[in-house]
Amino acid sequence: MSELWLLSEAQMRRIEPYFPLSHGIPRVDDRRIVSGIIFVIRNGLRWRDAPAGYGPHKTIYNRFIRWSRLGVFNRIFAALAAKGGKPDRLMIDATHLKAHRTAASLLKKGLLPRRIGRTKGGLNSKLHAVCDGKGRPLIMLLSEGQMSDYKGAALMIEAFPRAKALLADRGYDADWFRHALAERGITACIPSKTNRKVPIPHDTALYRQRHKVENMFGKLKDWRRIHTRYDRCAHTFFSAICIAATVIFWLPQ
Repeated sequence: MSELWLLSEAQMRRIEPYFPLSHGIPRVDDRRIVSGIIFVIRNGLRWRDAPAGYGPHKTIYNRFIRWSRLGVFNRIFAALAAKGGKPDRLMIDATHLKAHRTAASLLKKGLLPRRIGRTKGGLNSKLHAVCDGKGRPLIMLLSEGQMSDYKGAALMIEAFPRAKALLADRGYDADWFRHALAERGITACIPSKTNRKVPIPHDTALYRQRHKVENMFGKLKDWRRIHTRYDRCAHTFFSAICIAATVIFWLPQ
């Protein structure tokens, strides 16, 4: 069984305070079930294909769905990210996550927002993220695939932590965004768009560090149920993203 446990006892102690209280019958071993959830998401399996060592697949699935609805995994990610220390600089970017046909089915009949849209690449979702200077995600937002980068930034900017500079590609070159950053004391390191009449200079040496946010997306997409979206509900898919981000970046071995 020990080789199936993907979280150490020390890692469990860091996330257990954010688990819901157990009422009535005690829950099945949290460490085993959470490890099973991680295994399925990382390897892109169907829930029914989870190794028997994790217990009944229905138990693993039900725990994931129930805690996703309660926002448990979102709170774990946000809490651990907040303990990462004050960032010297921020980086922002967005990436598309292709929606599998099982996630996109019955798209028009759903009553809740699905965060799936159509682009040239087909049906997909878009993950907007802000990371620190070490390439660790601090803020994440899931939207429809066609949402522009700067609109995603507008939805997240109120949550930006204080930092000296923000690195972004020219897709974020908008006067309102630069002004909003300046109001927060953040220097914008953003290349000007080609159609800007008077280009705004930026620190080219500092801008070379922007690859860290792209590396962050690459690590998240190594988890197969993140690279391809199989979940119909936006909150369950975002929970999977939070789980991956927490394990990869905020739960060191």
